[in-house]
Amino acid sequence: MVARNIESESFDLVVIGAGINGAGIARDAAMRGLKVLLLDRGDVCGGTTAWSTRLVHGGLRYLEYGELGLVRESLRERERLLRIAPHLVKPLPMLIPIYERQKRGSLTIRAGMLCYDLLSFDKTLPRHRMLSASETLRRAPGLDSEGLRAAALYYDAQVEYPERLTLENALDAQAHGATLLTYTRVGRFETEGARVKAAHLTDLMSGTSRRVQASVFVNVGGPWVDEVLGATDDATFPRLIGGTKGSHIVTARFEGAPDDALYVEALEDGRPFFIIPWNDLYLIGTTDIRYEGDLDSVKADKEEIDYLLRETNRIIPQAGLTRRSVLYTYSGVRPLPFVADKTKNAGITRRHFIHDHSPAFENLLSIVGGKITTYRNLSEQTVNLVFRKLGRDSPACKTAQTPLPGARTNDWKAFAESFRRERGIDERTAKHLLRVYGTRASEVLEMAAVDSELLKRLDAATGAIRAEVLFAFRREMAATLADCLLRRTMTGIGPNAGTDVVEAAASVARQYLGWNEERAALEVNSYRDSIARLHTPPADN
Repeated sequence: MVARNIESESFDLVVIGAGINGAGIARDAAMRGLKVLLLDRGDVCGGTTAWSTRLVHGGLRYLEYGELGLVRESLRERERLLRIAPHLVKPLPMLIPIYERQKRGSLTIRAGMLCYDLLSFDKTLPRHRMLSASETLRRAPGLDSEGLRAAALYYDAQVEYPERLTLENALDAQAHGATLLTYTRVGRFETEGARVKAAHLTDLMSGTSRRVQASVFVNVGGPWVDEVLGATDDATFPRLIGGTKGSHIVTARFEGAPDDALYVEALEDGRPFFIIPWNDLYLIGTTDIRYEGDLDSVKADKEEIDYLLRETNRIIPQAGLTRRSVLYTYSGVRPLPFVADKTKNAGITRRHFIHDHSPAFENLLSIVGGKITTYRNLSEQTVNLVFRKLGRDSPACKTAQTPLPGARTNDWKAFAESFRRERGIDERTAKHLLRVYGTRASEVLEMAAVDSELLKRLDAATGAIRAEVLFAFRREMAATLADCLLRRTMTGIGPNAGTDVVEAAASVARQYLGWNEERAALEVNSYRDSIARLHTPPADN
């Protein structure tokens, strides 16, 4: 939140939605000198971005649908993210086992791998290798050996915490002069002729209203894009979003669990899914189901959970996973373009579109689709169009070369080694601070230096320390305990979904942030409610 009166100001650009695409657009626009307001009805990365499979990938599956341009764009952007955010985006070895019974055989996979390597000619990751059945089982001994013919080993990348990637984009936008408002809803657009003149905003924390003017408005509401457009006076828009639900399950390490990520073809429907080492746990998903329900209460249903468990147990017979093995689940709705045919979810393009609402509203844009991998390029394209709307020459985009805040060092590996060696903290805590904050881990320790109590553990599982609670609220725009645990310290996505940490975090807030007992209790209860709704899987029958 900001103290100044934004109603007296006129912005060049208002960005509605602070997921990865919205935060990326705000960062790029602010870096090019535009006066930007970024707002979201929830927290930064409080929606779809956080419910993804957490990959930065080249889109191998898109080759099947002939989307070579999207694959090339994805591979190029993957390289850029590995360079500008090495603390968050890291190489991930991926194994594709090939069985006699599956529809994609060795020749198809091999051809796809060759094309993938060709399209990623400028990559820094290793090229693919084809493995024999025996080599595959040596690398992943838990795999079902019956009918195993071969495997392809290749590299993509993982963004363990897309919440942090989004946040760092928002922080950098703010550092370049952007204004950020979270928990702020667009209640109504005020129009004048063929232009959106202003947006009427409601602060969901205080209930107060504001009116903000801008030259251009960009709707980056993800699956809520159509809902945002519904706030426009006297206007009817065609439906833009036809989202599909993707659900994931999270488990502890299990018998036969692979050290590499597995990219596997499901026997039931032929759809690829992933089994991925993640956050010292395992992430399994995803499903792809047309969704028309309440976007604010998306949950994995029993059928999805059972499907993922069955397919995992099939490919890794020793696993023996049941619903009781599931630590928690999460689901999100992909903001895909609307198509009337409801039978071909997998074939709906994953490309993004910048929808220009001219001539009805010449200064209103909506973003349809988009992936974590290509957010930066989408942002560059959008800001280029904003400058054209403004009738101004655009400075060069620098986001492909400029590291995010947690990667500002000449040598990331050297910094990490030095931090572990010289900071006098145990290895678990050092690893946690580096993987969450990057070079800004030093700032967390500086905050802890004022009181040795702040160096004490907040979470034994991750090594998180108490100072991170202060850092979340004072330096990273957290407004609630959920913001702090789920999207700042990342302790909320551990094996207990933060339920073992929330009381300790509230205690830190009482001691150092001036919360009274009533505020602390409300925050703890609110957090537990959100976890119960979003993370609890159905029990076994």
